[in-house]
Amino acid sequence: MTQEPEERAVQPEVEEVVDAEVVSATDPAPEAEESAEASVEQDLNALVEEARSQRDEYLQLAQRTKADFDNYRKRMAAESQAQVERGRLEVVSGLIEAVDNLERVLEAAGIERSAALGGEIPTEAPVAEQGVIVAYRDLTTVLKKAGVEAFDSNGQPFDPNLHEALQALPAEGVGSGVVIEEMQKGYRAGENVIRHARVVVSQ
Repeated sequence: MTQEPEERAVQPEVEEVVDAEVVSATDPAPEAEESAEASVEQDLNALVEEARSQRDEYLQLAQRTKADFDNYRKRMAAESQAQVERGRLEVVSGLIEAVDNLERVLEAAGIERSAALGGEIPTEAPVAEQGVIVAYRDLTTVLKKAGVEAFDSNGQPFDPNLHEALQALPAEGVGSGVVIEEMQKGYRAGENVIRHARVVVSQ
């Protein structure tokens, strides 16, 4: 009978302690969770922004690299084409000089250029002359295939784009600035002048 009051006195104290612990443990949790979520969201936003910034930098770098490569490729193609054209002009210039020499030989032999280019090769001519005619025809054909042809300047108005004036002389019945004599033929390929004609012009 004397033990029951003591048990009743102890039990309320235990319940109060448990209640106090439960209340103190659960009250600050919502604020801490919100703070942690906000911090994580800020970190995530910062990482996303940094990733976007790096993406934009890499994209700009890739675009610049592509543009530089395209410019380099175009420049190299243009330089390659220019080198091919320079080589072609050098070869053509050498052929033109060879044609000039053959025409001098034909003139010395009394053979007209038109006769050398067309008709049968004269069998009565010496072998050397026949060889010159054959070579002249072949080289002229090569020039034509390359799109290179001589242009006639006699009687034409002087054009600095086509002609190189070696001398100016008075000429009766001819106006000023007309080609009265062609000292060396000019050649062109289409609109491009390969060699200017050397001429004498009327005063």
